[in-house]
Amino acid sequence: MLLSEQAYKKIDREIAKYPADQRQSAVMSALAIAQDEKGWLSPEVMQEVADYLRMPAIAVQEVATFYAMYNLQPTGKSKITICTNLPCALSGGEKAAHHLKEKLGVDYKETTADGKFTLMEGECMGACGDAPVLLVNNKRMCSHMSNEKIDALLEELKK
Repeated sequence: MLLSEQAYKKIDREIAKYPADQRQSAVMSALAIAQDEKGWLSPEVMQEVADYLRMPAIAVQEVATFYAMYNLQPTGKSKITICTNLPCALSGGEKAAHHLKEKLGVDYKETTADGKFTLMEGECMGACGDAPVLLVNNKRMCSHMSNEKIDALLEELKK
């Protein structure tokens, strides 16, 4: 087993939210739980989730490849996704992205040499009025990200 007993307990709680014959409905939650534990979704982890949910592995892979929050390759300890959709781009998103690239020494879809940061370009995060917006590890949204706020965030995440 690639996932811990604790991960399976969390997945079981998600499965319990659906009718017994619809356990595959927990696939998105199960993938998120697996990713939280492993850092990314290897083919082996996706196969294990598929087996546990009693669904074809290709169906699990289709979900994982469709949604941007799933990591299909190893990422840095902190994955920073910056919104570059037009409203954010026009409201400082491109400037913030440039600053992040300079500070980290990487481009989009790259990880720093020390393995601490991966930089990703993201689609709309539903907070256009708070631009520039970025998301840390798919869970923490940061708004109005000036260069100073970006620098402070990077320092915090290095610890």
